[in-house]
Amino acid sequence: MQLKKPSLLALVHITSLALLLLLADSTPPPFSCDSSDQPTKSYPFCNTTLSINQRVHDLISRLTLDEKISQLVNTAPPITRLGIPDYEWWSEALHGIAYFSTVHTGMRFNGTIQAATSFPQVILTAASFDVHLWYRIGQASISNSERQRVKDPFLLFLLLVNISVSCLQAVGKEARAIYNAGQATGMTFWAPNINIFRDPRWGRGQETPGEDPFVTGKYAVSFVRGIQGDTFEGGKLGEHLQASACCKHFTAYDLDNWKGVNRFVFNAKVSQQDLADTYMPPFRSCIQEGKASGIMCAYNRVNGVPNCADYNLLSKTARGQWGFNGYITSDCDAVSIIHEKQGYAKLPEDAVADVLKAGMDVNCGNYLKYHTRSAVEKKKLPISEIDRALHNLFSVRMRLGLFNGNPVKQRFGKIGKDQVCSQEHQNLALEAARNGIVLLKNTNKLLPFSKVKTTSLAVIGPNANASRTLLGNYAGPPCKIVTPLEGLQSYVKDIRYHPGCNAVNCSDPMIDQAVEVAKGAEYVVLVVGLDQTQEREELDRVDLVLSPNQQNLISTVVRATKNPVVLVLLSGGPIDINFAKYDKHIGSILWAGYPGEAGGRALAEIIFGDHNPGGRLPVTWYPQSFVNVPMTDMRMRPEPSSKYPGRTYRFYQGPKVYEFGYGLSYSNYSYEFLPVAQNKVYLNNQLKSPKVELENSNALKYIPVSELGTELCDKRIPVTVRAQNHGDLAGKHPLLLFVRREKRSNGRPVKQLVGFQSVILNAGEGADVEFELSPCEHLSTANEEGLMVIEEGSHFLSIGEKESEITVVL
Repeated sequence: MQLKKPSLLALVHITSLALLLLLADSTPPPFSCDSSDQPTKSYPFCNTTLSINQRVHDLISRLTLDEKISQLVNTAPPITRLGIPDYEWWSEALHGIAYFSTVHTGMRFNGTIQAATSFPQVILTAASFDVHLWYRIGQASISNSERQRVKDPFLLFLLLVNISVSCLQAVGKEARAIYNAGQATGMTFWAPNINIFRDPRWGRGQETPGEDPFVTGKYAVSFVRGIQGDTFEGGKLGEHLQASACCKHFTAYDLDNWKGVNRFVFNAKVSQQDLADTYMPPFRSCIQEGKASGIMCAYNRVNGVPNCADYNLLSKTARGQWGFNGYITSDCDAVSIIHEKQGYAKLPEDAVADVLKAGMDVNCGNYLKYHTRSAVEKKKLPISEIDRALHNLFSVRMRLGLFNGNPVKQRFGKIGKDQVCSQEHQNLALEAARNGIVLLKNTNKLLPFSKVKTTSLAVIGPNANASRTLLGNYAGPPCKIVTPLEGLQSYVKDIRYHPGCNAVNCSDPMIDQAVEVAKGAEYVVLVVGLDQTQEREELDRVDLVLSPNQQNLISTVVRATKNPVVLVLLSGGPIDINFAKYDKHIGSILWAGYPGEAGGRALAEIIFGDHNPGGRLPVTWYPQSFVNVPMTDMRMRPEPSSKYPGRTYRFYQGPKVYEFGYGLSYSNYSYEFLPVAQNKVYLNNQLKSPKVELENSNALKYIPVSELGTELCDKRIPVTVRAQNHGDLAGKHPLLLFVRREKRSNGRPVKQLVGFQSVILNAGEGADVEFELSPCEHLSTANEEGLMVIEEGSHFLSIGEKESEITVVL
């Protein structure tokens, strides 16, 4: 039989089929230890009955040196012969799943999932001061009817839902869903930025929970537990991870690019005292309580040593003292700068050896890819250090279930794409914005506006309809976004809009047109502030005021209006708005941070009284004169002899625009300390060693916390505060509990936050809120050597204007 010549179309089909078969044969599976992959499923590292340590040891033993080196960078290639797919360690989830490009990050939005819930930027989330309720919303949704049936105030406190860490739990679910949908090559998220917002000019302050180390630590714990899939109380996750959270940037990092000094070359000179009670505690909390599975070491040097090459920091402190169990990554290209910019390492191979010997595991960048083999050949680096790093890296991937076969069939495999942009998560984004927004001024109760009587509204300002500004940095594509203008349009039919300026720098002001719009309305809402052109990563501010033209826009418009105006500020960092604070034409001021996708709706609900604001400032707002303090000065404590004012509410001695913790409400609240059963703490009988030194140079008796027994350090002192809502509206109100010493000398803080809780009170309602104090944690302070000590004498607890005394007796 004569064979027919194949047609051109048939040849194309045959060629295409052959190519597909070839690609299928050379392409690794999307997960390791596939049950259908006979050659690889029999490896011991695929045996889930073995411990992770045993499995990882087996896997590493099978790798060649080149394969080992290939896994030390953030974009780890596949090892096809062992059925190990590629893995991307770099994904972002600061306040929702973010992306920069499909090349550099593990998350992609070009498939079935093209958006993710965009929650408020961290600085606004922190302003809700509500860690206990943050997490619970990630666990369950409680209806209003269920809330109303709860009679006991404390039980109500435990059940009511607030937002932000539940947002974080939502972030974890959305991340896992995107991975399960095949749109991610990694499940490790560089997420909580738990650096201290020490300087108000820092461009990345927006990414942090604020200036207080106690708040920052609590935020880190809740964030990490939520995103990794643990319970709020922690300790129930075990080896398994829903997603992996990485705390950054370790440590003393809060300068990006200020007056020619950049983070790559900056050497932060930090005292042991400031390290002990400011820079290190949030990271310790993140690791010990949050059980973070990742840490990122920062670009800068601390006291001459690059963070990523500091053995004392990474291995001795994080792993040795704090028990860290996870991977340590460099910030991106932080290894290269150790040689190329800082000159700390003479050769590239020295930089590679320095970081791996210090305890770093993976390089964001390619420096280890290019120089590790040479470091080994020159005998600067033993292979055992590479194996150590690989053990940490593959352990995390195994904890994520990525070596247990198809992850969709594993513990978190049922988290599907319906978790992304779900109505529940979008509601969380709205609640997070509501609960964070801070009311700074409300003269003569201008707000809330009447939903019935307000006839017309002018909305003016460069941020009034700027959707991208609401998101801040490190944001992904939002599910849907509501600007302030759009939010207010749902309340008032007759609404007029004008931007007033071309942008927040107001280089092209249009003030006359804005004034004409303002004149025609009953009320005016001005939406101004900053955006990412003014503050962001790699861009620190040099001023604390608004641009001159923006100030001129505000001042001109408010003098043309019929009634006092509402001023809304969008920003991450604080702004000196003294001109507006004391202007009688400005009746109300709201700070809304960068409030996320639902920020415009949240603002409108507050302005028209559907939500009673309760947010508190998580940072001190300084006057413009603070710019005379160099950003490079890392000292927290003031030095009166040189007129150095110190930093943050704990130490700063100077004028303020607004205090840390400041925030108004539409309700007035009162507080009262209830009598305590014990207001004295006795330390003498708690000493572990009878030879401890009890006096310092000022003859004030103290005891190092390290010399106290566990009985005292585990002890909790109950403190009950009665809060009363004297207003006409129900409100959610954060209670902030501080402690101060009788004398402020010797580097002691002016005061220190030791507890915070929120309570929801109806009009005229009161409730008792209980705090628990730990003497070792809450009554201690750092001495000049960095030793945490408890001093004898009076410690005063305060909330609002009320105080209660606790005495430490030696």
